[in-house]
Amino acid sequence: MPVQSPIYRRVLLKASGEALMGSQGFGIDVSVADRIAADIAEARSMGVEVGVVIGGGNIFRGVAVASAGGDRVTGDHMGMLATIINSLALRTSLTKLGVDAVVLSAIAMPEICESFSQLKAQSHMDAGKVVIFAGGTGNPFFTTDSAAALRAAEIGADALFKGTQVDGVYSADPKKDPKATRYERITHAEVLQHDLAIMDTAAIALARENNIPIIVYSIHEQGGFGEILRGAGRCTVVSD
Repeated sequence: MPVQSPIYRRVLLKASGEALMGSQGFGIDVSVADRIAADIAEARSMGVEVGVVIGGGNIFRGVAVASAGGDRVTGDHMGMLATIINSLALRTSLTKLGVDAVVLSAIAMPEICESFSQLKAQSHMDAGKVVIFAGGTGNPFFTTDSAAALRAAEIGADALFKGTQVDGVYSADPKKDPKATRYERITHAEVLQHDLAIMDTAAIALARENNIPIIVYSIHEQGGFGEILRGAGRCTVVSD
C-alpha cells in the first residue's frame, strides 16, 4: 500500500522541555528523546523537511528565578543553556537512527554547535538535514514558543506543530474541567480573544502575521506526528 503524500512539505516542531522528562521529575528520559526522534525520522522518510525547537523547562525555567526575586535576564540566559542541552540530546537520538541533524544556537558556542543564521538554516534544510534551533531567540524575555514562531517564519515553514500534553486546543484545561470543549479548528484571533494558553501572545501574533497555521497535538502519541502530516490523526488546527 503506497504511503500517502504529506500535506505539509516543511514544518517546525515545537516540543516542550517537560516532554523530555517522561515519568522522571527532572532531566532527560532518553527513551522519550528516542521516541520523539523516531517520529521525526518517520516525517523525514515521507519527504518532509523538519526544523525543531525544544524548550528547557525540564532543566531550568528563567521565570522561576524572577518569581523568586532574582534577575530575569540572568534566569533567561540559564534557560537558554537548558534548551541547548536538550537540543544536543535530541540530535544524539536522531543520529542513532541514521538521521542527519544539526544544532544551530542563537548563542555562539562554536566548540559545541553551529551558530544560527537564517541562510545557514535554509542551506541545511535544503540539504535534507533536521535542523534543531537552540538557545531560544538569543534574547531574554522571549519564550521558546516565540522562538518557534520566529524560526518557522524564517525557514518558510508550511506549518508550526506544537507538541503538548493534550491532543488539541480546549476551552479549559481538560485535566481540571471535564466539561472543557475541544476545538477541531480555531483562528489565531479566537485564540487571542479567548486567552487560550497554547502559546504566548507574541508567538500567536507572529504566526498569524506570516500566515502559518499552528497544529496542536499530543507529543505523547507515538506516530501522531506522521499521522497528522498525512492528513489524519487527532489535533487542532489554528488558522485564519
